Amino acid sequence: MQGVLTALPVLGTTRGRSLPAPRTTETRVQQALDTATADRALPTLPAVSDLLSGAALRGGAVYSVRGSSALVMAMMAGPSADGAWCGVVGMPSFGAEAARELGVDLERLVLVPDPRHDWLSVVAALVDALTVVVVRPPGEVTPGEASRLAARLRTRGAMLIAVGSWPGSEARLEVQTSVWTGIGDGEGHLTARQATVAVTGRGAAVRPHQHRLWLPAPDGSIRPADPETTRHETTESPLWHQEAAG
Repeated sequence: MQGVLTALPVLGTTRGRSLPAPRTTETRVQQALDTATADRALPTLPAVSDLLSGAALRGGAVYSVRGSSALVMAMMAGPSADGAWCGVVGMPSFGAEAARELGVDLERLVLVPDPRHDWLSVVAALVDALTVVVVRPPGEVTPGEASRLAARLRTRGAMLIAVGSWPGSEARLEVQTSVWTGIGDGEGHLTARQATVAVTGRGAAVRPHQHRLWLPAPDGSIRPADPETTRHETTESPLWHQEAAG
């Protein structure tokens, strides 16, 4: 793995500002290796557990997400807040500040914005070291690639979150529609988003269903969008825009 890690770039930037990370990616990965565990059940935000029919996120599993970076961050937040190391590969526009606000510890975050053609090798190296790895593949992932990485995930007890499709994923979460709130009469700021999340999975572990979720709520949290609470919270922040996510 050393050969791959020496090729990893120093942590990237977000919105023109350097992330608060004085160490190189290689140093961070080595520190994560020193503390890595193979626990199978990972700390999970309640809202994310609700999406998974009450189950926790599992080490050794792959989850695919479409339509929402905030949902990806919410899935990272539970393990990260518990001290786990996380990595993000192939997402140069990943919002580190937004992730921090949702509970991701930036001091335990490794960013590889542009792995070029070595994305699979980079992901495999990070899986050996980190608890949670997020990747946006540059193209279609073959069943063979997914199978080889799945064996590595099971061995290390790491969790992979794929932004987009992934063969054999434990659960597929897709934001189908979104409603933003916060702008009225052409003034104000977008403050919250309600999303309809469709969830499907393998076997009986995750029953197919749709779920209404704040991504985020007006107070910045990620939680279920209860109809009664929703009506109260949107009274002062009018609905602004509804869109289909893709």
